Amino acid sequence: MIDIDNKIVHRDILEKCFVCDINKCKGICCVEGDSGAPLEDDEALILEDLLPKIYDSLTADGKSVIDKKGVWMIDIEGDITTTIYGKSGACVFTNYDEKGIAYCAIEKAWEQGIVDFRKPISCHLYPIRIKKYKDFDAVNYHVWDICKDALKYGQENNVKIYQFLKEPLIRKYGEDWYEDLCKCAELLNLENDK
Repeated sequence: MIDIDNKIVHRDILEKCFVCDINKCKGICCVEGDSGAPLEDDEALILEDLLPKIYDSLTADGKSVIDKKGVWMIDIEGDITTTIYGKSGACVFTNYDEKGIAYCAIEKAWEQGIVDFRKPISCHLYPIRIKKYKDFDAVNYHVWDICKDALKYGQENNVKIYQFLKEPLIRKYGEDWYEDLCKCAELLNLENDK
């Protein structure tokens, strides 16, 4: 574990390779799970505010669940997450392209300039999961079998998790923090080469 400004980063994030291979996984992380995407407190309100702008682009199932339960829920661990539906646990904001690949309706609207919020930071950071404690954040790599192709693709391209997630890590913690993370990765790499 590496401590950077009270963010305790698991070494796997600096050492393991990972690049999403959307053509292989088909965006299954948006469709399967025990709960929805973890939300920060302000994100639940943001999702409520942007809903009217993206509602028509959602699936019929997503709309139906939102109409009954809203855009966020409290999961079994007491955390705020996006609402899910179905046996698999699909996020209500999941939609599908012509190839059957799942995508985030929020992010699609952001790409089109309809909304100014890209998507929940937990989605943007995946496979990193952050657990907030009183005095620090635990920044961990979430291992999930559905991402095995991402590990292989990352290895083939020699891209570490922290490199693949540069943009969301900067979005979450800032450029200075990310630069410190890169310095730690370089030092770790030197240490491992000895």
